[in-house]
Amino acid sequence: MSTSSRTERHQATREEILSVAWALSTEKGLTGWSLRELAAAVGMRAPSLYVYFAAKDHIYDAMFRHSYEALLDAGTSADLPDDPRARLRAIAGTFFDFATDNPARLQLMFWRVIPGFTPSPEAYAASVQVVERVREAFEQIGITDPAALDLWTALMSGLVTQQVSNEPGGERWRRLLDDAVEMFASAQVR
Repeated sequence: MSTSSRTERHQATREEILSVAWALSTEKGLTGWSLRELAAAVGMRAPSLYVYFAAKDHIYDAMFRHSYEALLDAGTSADLPDDPRARLRAIAGTFFDFATDNPARLQLMFWRVIPGFTPSPEAYAASVQVVERVREAFEQIGITDPAALDLWTALMSGLVTQQVSNEPGGERWRRLLDDAVEMFASAQVR
């Protein structure tokens, strides 16, 4: 077997492990599954996981990175209008829909539910890119105060948290999104 075939197979197995880890996280919560359960669900013994990931935190790290890369992709594919308020609504809608789509992913990305887990600098870099993209979008419509980004983050994460915590799969807080954006824009867009 060629080196490239082994590398491809290794990567495919890593992706399968991550996919199953997400399925278990959705079913049992991020911390509700063991490496033994993960290995069994993938069709291997627990020690074999270490060929692909050095520790459970490394699995979480890859999940964290993939999550932020997916958010970057969602933001990149979103059509952003020129009108400042419409642009903010589009950014908010993209984030809200992404964040509420998968509560386990939301918890990994934005809440600290895994004791002792800190993403690696490589994984964290993707989250920094997300913040940078939002900051750039803000600059394009004249929002340059760094505190505005903190306020936006609190506003968006608050709405998402309320939706996921109190009405999963519903629209109650999604319906407030445009009003929240308008409130924010009234204070920030001049």
